[in-house]
Amino acid sequence: MTSTNFKKPRKLLLLDVDGMKCAGCVGSVEKILNNQKGVLKASVNLVSRTAYVDLNDENASIEPILEALIDRGFPSKVKIQPGGDWDTQKELKAKSAWWQQWRQLVTSLTLLLISVIGHLAQNGKYTVPLVGELSFHAVIATYALLGPGRQILQRGFKAASNLSPNMDTLVGLGVTSAYLASLVALFWPNVGWPCFFNEPVMLLGFVLLGRFLEERARIRTGLAIQELAKLLPETARLYSSNNEIREVRVGALRPGEKVQLLAGDRIPVDGRVIEGKSAVDVSSLNGEPLPIEASPGTELKAGSLNLESNLIIEVENVGSETVLARIIGLVEEAQGRKAPIQGIADKVAGFFCYGVVTLSIATFVFWWKLGSNIWPEVLNASGQGFLVEHGVHAHLGAGASTSLGLAIQLSIAVLVIACPCALGLATPTVITVASGQSAKQGWLFRGGDIIEKASNIKEIIFDKTGTLTIGKPSVTSLKATDDPNKLIQIAASLESNSRHPLAIAIIDEASKKGISLLKSKDVRTFPGEGIIGFIEGIEEPVRAGTTKWLQKEGIEFNKSQKKEIKSLISQGESLVAVSISNSLKGIISIDDKIRDNLLPSLNRLRENGYKLNIYSGDRSSAVQKLGATLGFEAKELNWELLPEQKLQKLEFLKRNSTVAMVGDGINDAPALAAADIGIAVGTGTQIAQESADLILLGDRLEALPEALALAEKTMNKVKQNLTWAFGYNLIALPIAAGILLPKYGLLLSPPIAAFLMAISSITVVLNALSLRSS
Repeated sequence: MTSTNFKKPRKLLLLDVDGMKCAGCVGSVEKILNNQKGVLKASVNLVSRTAYVDLNDENASIEPILEALIDRGFPSKVKIQPGGDWDTQKELKAKSAWWQQWRQLVTSLTLLLISVIGHLAQNGKYTVPLVGELSFHAVIATYALLGPGRQILQRGFKAASNLSPNMDTLVGLGVTSAYLASLVALFWPNVGWPCFFNEPVMLLGFVLLGRFLEERARIRTGLAIQELAKLLPETARLYSSNNEIREVRVGALRPGEKVQLLAGDRIPVDGRVIEGKSAVDVSSLNGEPLPIEASPGTELKAGSLNLESNLIIEVENVGSETVLARIIGLVEEAQGRKAPIQGIADKVAGFFCYGVVTLSIATFVFWWKLGSNIWPEVLNASGQGFLVEHGVHAHLGAGASTSLGLAIQLSIAVLVIACPCALGLATPTVITVASGQSAKQGWLFRGGDIIEKASNIKEIIFDKTGTLTIGKPSVTSLKATDDPNKLIQIAASLESNSRHPLAIAIIDEASKKGISLLKSKDVRTFPGEGIIGFIEGIEEPVRAGTTKWLQKEGIEFNKSQKKEIKSLISQGESLVAVSISNSLKGIISIDDKIRDNLLPSLNRLRENGYKLNIYSGDRSSAVQKLGATLGFEAKELNWELLPEQKLQKLEFLKRNSTVAMVGDGINDAPALAAADIGIAVGTGTQIAQESADLILLGDRLEALPEALALAEKTMNKVKQNLTWAFGYNLIALPIAAGILLPKYGLLLSPPIAAFLMAISSITVVLNALSLRSS
């Protein structure tokens, strides 16, 4: 993480981009965006069909950017923000796109069925009037191109005219070549070309079937974020000042209004409880397994579930301002930022379509002018075919009797078997699944680049206060000369005049015990030392402060008390001594509690090979005590560090290792910014607004080893997908070009090539989806 990441960007823009079908499209869109004035950086996600754009001016106009994309065949608009009717609009858009694809698929498969029946009739398998005639197949092929295939052809040739060929360009060239060659063969039979009108029909059928299945699988990759969005109810029970309740749209609510929650209701807004007590399930937001107890003063977040009884809450944030909406926004932002490893695939895909067209032309020329002369037997041997018998499918071009016919068939097969889609989907599908799954657990990665960095972390640095501890001092023990409850009552009554963290801890302890406070007067504070004043019912002055201050004020400690004090100080405890007049009434020990289940989490990190360190500004005794409790060695502990000293030590570690810094996201800003990954632990709005690379919502540090394990699994899936995508094309393209034809008499017919191309893309998406169950 760099300092530029820590600073608030000038302006970030998230766009919905239509028309992208493969990695070539991704490269084209990124090129268009990066060439626009004012764009610092653009990152495009093929799976979510979004573009993440960083502008250098917060007042920059986005209209020229949208127009540039639209003009080049990529209709775009600013992404709908979470909140209000966000989910409804997205659902309607998804349904519309679904039905359009479904209609195209049904039409193309119907044509494919008719084509197969006609093919069987032509070969004498069945007697069907008209269907077996070539002229009939010419009509079917023409309708297939102008009907379900029209959009593919339009997008493909528009991309080619903009010198940005994509998957549609390859498919368009394939089906158009087959169609035109068949027309020539139909009207001028003397040329000796094969006539294969079935070819465009079968190609389009397989391509559209593959895209339909791919789209359904792709939609599943985004289910996690859809489930998060559905946590926001559409209506709420508005509670008016005259105790009337009426149903209103959540989007109509305003801060300050009151909402009634019944048992079983999802909380529609961020708010604060003002009436009632209930258990609230917050697991959908931060993965906390146990419900929290909500009572007046408790802050609740939209999307949480009220479990037991009625609550009245005061609205604080609505719609896109809620924590849930910001979480969804962060996930979408994460899906828009690609992992560096994806750059390899993108660079290859950028030249892929050019390479495939070149190979197709080379294949055509070779088999037309050279191949059939070098191996004249291939024209007869090609009848054996690959997965099909060429003699039976002569009209498909599979049993080409001339070198030109064979060259046409093989060059078309090269065009349609190539799969830049698999290259383009290899990384973003996995990143999309991982981002959604982690968000459901309350772990928010800032992007695919962060997930990749997280998978390479070797060393982890922890801040102490607010990270390993809860960041809130609390009373750990009482050493009273008589009644402990009386000691707390006197101390809390006096400390109620102070805002010092130790004073708050004492007051909280009195509240937990149900002890009422006494009135105080004539209270004076001595900064860094203590407080003195008079308490109701006690005539002598009462003091509460450090043991050194009380001794300086003339309070005497006996030998056993001094020994006890020395022991507590050596353990890192903060002490508040309480006296009445010159008599010591007791000593209150205060410390910052360690987070629950922390030691097992740290041990799991150690077992996974991570080196752990503590960097703290706290005193040595407190850090050493905590380190001993949590199993840290002396060399792994650092105390009394100023922020710049933390930074210097961290920079030194980075020279030889990949380092993560875990802090509360607020006080450790320089170190979080300098680390390879800044990890913030905390809850709610404050953390969501910080610049950490990985945010662990809630108070569970055990989420850290789980999040890092997910990052590692994610990158393993990415590498598997890239290996498959590259491997498929390296093997499939030479076979399609006829490398097995001379020796084995095997080749790929273009329809089979189209089918394999579709399977390649689907395989990549399904492998990504397997991350959800791993």
